[in-house]
Amino acid sequence: MISLSEASEIVIGGCSSLAPIEVDCRQMSGRVVAQDVVAKESVPPFANTAVDGFAVRAQDVDKPGVELEVLGVIGAGHVAAYQIGAGQSARIMTGASMPRGADAVVMIEDATVLSATRVRCNKPAKVGDAVREVGEDVRAGDVVFKAGEVINSAGIGVLAGINARKVSSYPRLRVAMLSTGDELVIDGSTLRPGQIRESNLTMLASMIEDTGCEIINLGIVDDDEERLEAALREVATRCDAIVTSGGVGQGDFDIVKIVLSRIAEMHWMQMAIKPAKPFAFGKLKTSDSRVVPIFGLPGNPVSSMISFELLARPALRKMMGHTVDLRRPTVRAIVDAPMKRKQDGKVHFMRVFGRFGEDGRLHVRDTGPQGSHQLAATAQANGLAFVPDGQGLAAGAEVEVMLLG
Repeated sequence: MISLSEASEIVIGGCSSLAPIEVDCRQMSGRVVAQDVVAKESVPPFANTAVDGFAVRAQDVDKPGVELEVLGVIGAGHVAAYQIGAGQSARIMTGASMPRGADAVVMIEDATVLSATRVRCNKPAKVGDAVREVGEDVRAGDVVFKAGEVINSAGIGVLAGINARKVSSYPRLRVAMLSTGDELVIDGSTLRPGQIRESNLTMLASMIEDTGCEIINLGIVDDDEERLEAALREVATRCDAIVTSGGVGQGDFDIVKIVLSRIAEMHWMQMAIKPAKPFAFGKLKTSDSRVVPIFGLPGNPVSSMISFELLARPALRKMMGHTVDLRRPTVRAIVDAPMKRKQDGKVHFMRVFGRFGEDGRLHVRDTGPQGSHQLAATAQANGLAFVPDGQGLAAGAEVEVMLLG
């Protein structure tokens, strides 16, 4: 058996990011920037007011009760043709361009409208009051996003605001997924003796989408070597990675293992962890000389989920340009109830539910049965506790937890 860190070196180290492409800024959420984004425009591009009120010269409003002439009304999207002189002002709406001569805005709440052409300012004004200056948010020439940074929803707004309509970005992966098994039922029909309902692909589809990838779902492929090989070779021509479920153990008749061993360069691993001990990683060369990584997950649903989280997910993120935070965050937590296990030379990944206590620390307890086939208890978990080899952990002990939500 090998350690999880050794397996990570093989899997994550064996994957490279795809070539960057130009992406519409509106499609950048969750993507990684491939080249620095430099602002060509300032935000805001002109001085404007942050409030509804009256644009004034601060020197004219040096005390409460000053009355000013109102030259007109300036709405957002309009520019005044006049200049504010001594004793003058202009009614101005939020976002409107500051008129020439004005250097402050008196809020409407701090003014008394005497007539259409006269206003009393009830508070003194200072230069810059309620004025958004040119480039206060972003200045032309600023590097707003560095290569390697991830764009979120606010970032998309920034890109739109500086008119960065296209951004050099790493593409979303197209991930093909399939499983084998004549015993699997996917259409909701009545189960015959020996049959079970498919759950792994349904679960993995959600996990792959959550990783930011697009899915090519081949569903269940018959337990037939020729059909499986044909399916793998064909889908490799139109995807960036392949995820399989089942058939990666030490059995001599696992069809996935037989076919992949023949057509791809594979690493068949037995890791010192529980669950998810078996895992396969390899590379399939396509007819057009591309190399497509293959992630072979075990068939038991909990093992499949955990091996995806520990190995496949960070590798897929690396392929999409992520260089930091490949894995989910981990924190030290307090064990609220004993976590019992047997010594077997492996690290156990126990499914736990955690919440923050009054002490500000994360507290966790297991979610129930921990068998690799018992997915229902896993559905209640928001973390994986790394329980080291031994007899387990007593209540009050500390444990490292990977946060899942």
